[in-house]
Amino acid sequence: MERKEKIRILWKLFYSTLYLSAFTFGGGYVIITLMKKKFVDEYRWIEEEEMLDLVAIAQSSPGPIAVNGAIVVGYKLAGMAGVLVSILGTVLPPFVILTVVSFFYEAFQSNFYVKTILDGMQCGVAAVIASVVYDMGKGVIEGKSLVSNLIMAAAFTVTFFFQMNVVYVVLICIGLGVLRVLWGRRGEKS
Repeated sequence: MERKEKIRILWKLFYSTLYLSAFTFGGGYVIITLMKKKFVDEYRWIEEEEMLDLVAIAQSSPGPIAVNGAIVVGYKLAGMAGVLVSILGTVLPPFVILTVVSFFYEAFQSNFYVKTILDGMQCGVAAVIASVVYDMGKGVIEGKSLVSNLIMAAAFTVTFFFQMNVVYVVLICIGLGVLRVLWGRRGEKS
């Protein structure tokens, strides 16, 4: 990759993560959705299947998913320079916003209008998260085998209806994935 092109990508990556982080409310899953729209749908820098893999890596790594998502996307697009640029773009807006809010916290705490706005934003965040679940779930269902879809449905069921801890669900799914790979290799050797 030419130096000018890499610098252009780094600036675009920084601006994109800064913009997404500054205007995203509701946590990491919301920013991950917007990253998908920006980097997969708009820029076409990443394929949708690969974005699902990057989100899985970001989600299973310790730390905030928004930062982890920025790390894996930045690394994919521009190596270590992309990691540094995307982390800076992702953490800078919340840092500035939280610093300003901390000075005015007591005034905001009891303000009826601020509370009403935040309650309204929660509804919008819930809609965005539901959209992410639908989009990513649809992509998984269309591209995977029946066994993978059954595992996904079972994981959703035990997490949602039986309130099983997500850590256990992830560990069980890892175990099932390992068993499927080993079973597949055993069949290839026969």
